[in-house]
Amino acid sequence: MIDTPPPPATPPGPPVVERPTAYQVSYGLVQGRVAPGTRRVVVRVDGRIVRELRLRGGTMFSVDVPLPPRDTRVRVEAIDRSGRRAGRTVDHVFGLPRAARPRVRPLRLDPRLQRDVVRLTRAYPGTSAAYVENLATGAGAAWNARATFPAASTLKLAIGVTLLTRLERPPAPGSHLDRLFRAMLIPSDNEAANRMLVLLGGSTSGGGAVVNATMRSIGLERTEMYGGYILGTSRAPAPTPTRNIAARGVPLNVVAQPSWGVGKATTALDLARLFRAIWLGSGGLGPLTSRAGVSPAESRYLLYVLAHGRDREKLGRLVGKRAGVVLMHKAGWVNAARHDAGLIVWRGGLFVAAVMTHRAGDAGVRSDVLAGRIADAAFRRFRG
Repeated sequence: MIDTPPPPATPPGPPVVERPTAYQVSYGLVQGRVAPGTRRVVVRVDGRIVRELRLRGGTMFSVDVPLPPRDTRVRVEAIDRSGRRAGRTVDHVFGLPRAARPRVRPLRLDPRLQRDVVRLTRAYPGTSAAYVENLATGAGAAWNARATFPAASTLKLAIGVTLLTRLERPPAPGSHLDRLFRAMLIPSDNEAANRMLVLLGGSTSGGGAVVNATMRSIGLERTEMYGGYILGTSRAPAPTPTRNIAARGVPLNVVAQPSWGVGKATTALDLARLFRAIWLGSGGLGPLTSRAGVSPAESRYLLYVLAHGRDREKLGRLVGKRAGVVLMHKAGWVNAARHDAGLIVWRGGLFVAAVMTHRAGDAGVRSDVLAGRIADAAFRRFRG
């Protein structure tokens, strides 16, 4: 009888990587499944080993890894007892620190930061508003946060959020819809925004009404999108409230309402709430997930696109030059008004900031300087 040699053992199949996902932000959580017989899981970031996990039975894995604050490549390798390995690579993952992971914190006043915000906004030679909040602790400050300003391109983010409520998953990379998102949010293309509105409501005005309803559903009180980025489709802002409303000491009221006629409208508070909702949604929390049906993956996709914005002369004017700081934002401007709102992330945490200005004729570069100084003051305070 002739002995037949056993067939060569096959290497383990490649792992299934559930998180992170390409073209999304990641807070460093790597999760997935491996084939039976896998003994070790190795995670590489840009080719360098950052974690090694030994499996004692089972096929599921979940590890935390540090990610650099930029686009990166994550590779997961499964290794069996004989040392054979199989891997899977996820490209275009934008790294964010673990300290920036979504959580819910009640808003409370930071008196020192409040003094800084009041001093800076009052020095602007026009009408201004600001809102800042440390999302990791809830500490915040505000000035004139409920006054309505011409919204300009800041509401293109509201269009993007609303369109995501109609999708089942993030747009496929390189698809027509993905190109529209990027064109609308990065170079702030008006035509792309109008096409999105038509997709939502059959016309720019119909789409604007859908955006308004979505923003109301997630808690934005005084944002009006009505119509597209063309003449003749604007409406007057909501009436100015007369009550002084505060949250644990943070003044969320109207101090000075700029006079600007009619047009798309929003407030510093609403812009900050929109960014906070997207951030919370990236972790499956908050109103975008519970009320609007935007999935965590869709929120992480939106943050990925926002992280590639090019305008760093407003909120990012000072903090954007610091190593390791990530700015995910959307600016907007017309002749008489300049605004910027977004998330500022560093290794120790993150905060949301919204700064709006209005000055008859021309808001001027001092608007950009104000945004930069408020963001820098918040960063210095929150960094500790």
